[in-house]
Amino acid sequence: MRVLMLSWEYPPVVVGGLGRHVHALATRLVEQGHEVVVLCRREAGTDATTHPSTDEVIHGVRVVSVAEDPPHLAFEDDLVAWTLAMGHAMVRAGNRLLRDWRPDVVHAHDWLVTHPAIALAEQCGIPLVGTIHATEAGRHAGWLSHPLNQQVHSVEWWLANRADALIACSTAMRTEIAHLFEREEDEITVIHNGIEPRGWRTSPRRTAAAREHYAPDGAPLLLFFGRLEYEKGAQDLLAALPKIRREHPGTRLVIAGEGRHLPILIEQARKLRVRRAVDFVGHLADRALVAAIGAASVVVLPSRYEPFGIAALESAAAGAPLVASRAGGLGEVVVDGVTGCSFTPGDVSELAGAVSTVLHAPAAAAKRARAARARLGSQFDWSRIAEQTAGVYANARILAHGELGRPKIASGNAFLR
Repeated sequence: MRVLMLSWEYPPVVVGGLGRHVHALATRLVEQGHEVVVLCRREAGTDATTHPSTDEVIHGVRVVSVAEDPPHLAFEDDLVAWTLAMGHAMVRAGNRLLRDWRPDVVHAHDWLVTHPAIALAEQCGIPLVGTIHATEAGRHAGWLSHPLNQQVHSVEWWLANRADALIACSTAMRTEIAHLFEREEDEITVIHNGIEPRGWRTSPRRTAAAREHYAPDGAPLLLFFGRLEYEKGAQDLLAALPKIRREHPGTRLVIAGEGRHLPILIEQARKLRVRRAVDFVGHLADRALVAAIGAASVVVLPSRYEPFGIAALESAAAGAPLVASRAGGLGEVVVDGVTGCSFTPGDVSELAGAVSTVLHAPAAAAKRARAARARLGSQFDWSRIAEQTAGVYANARILAHGELGRPKIASGNAFLR
């Protein structure tokens, strides 16, 4: 099949896990004989003179990356306007592409590409497939209190109700999408995210060097990596650290990542009097991150909201013992007592207990880590995921959507309707 994929991030522009997801899916589809064009963007804050649009084939995928238009629009300050401008640039690039190439299906990844994806699918008269990787209501615990939250939610609703086929990354996410956007669960296909295990292995020398760097005295080493936002739950791990250190003296914590929550976390560590035991190391390049995961006594993923939990797969691929909350997709990825230890999201005492369980019994933790790694090849293989996605493409049919009005915005918590 000929597939036109739209994503607001694609390597080298990587903001979170979405860029890696789209890249892995696109390259595997090409390996399986499909023709894939990815329509994406150049770096934010650039323009056509510093970063002009490009059209090149990378790993078999034709990547059309559009430059930002001249208006001064900043992602951080004017999110909706910036997104609309990006969409307009994508539509123009798509129109040029369609002069001599016609796809069989359009695949939109997340709300930021809703406008161009709908426009190009309608122009071609072909099915639109949408993958919703997360929701605005989910990121804010069900509250859509501010105009920006409501605007993003309404675009997500539009994509969910205009798409001819929908994909969710977990069963929990399928339930969330159906509830928030008034779709039936049997209309949504669950296809998990994947992992390439070979890319998450490192040498014993690098692992030893990382451990010497972060915990030179041989004390237990905890690692959190991910975006520093409230829904990722790093604040709960910090709150649990004093109790963990009382039971396991000298325990150190590395927090790797960037985000708006960083100043709040630093201040929290000071108030808890554990600041000297916590290293805020910022964004780690892939090689350094893999070494840090391999060096960790425990990787802790304390998310309060997690559509899937790709970090759990990355930790498993690197062979690290894992403690994770049961939030969303993490509850499906991590099997409590089998591939890791789980706890109730937001329960600091339970989190501390799960970490202590791992630290008290390293042999049992290593056994769970081996089981987690063994599971990757059967359930989270990208080739299998690409085949499942191609099946959605093949079965997608244009639906009679009719004219769509504006969705109702919950005045209270959207999950309590």
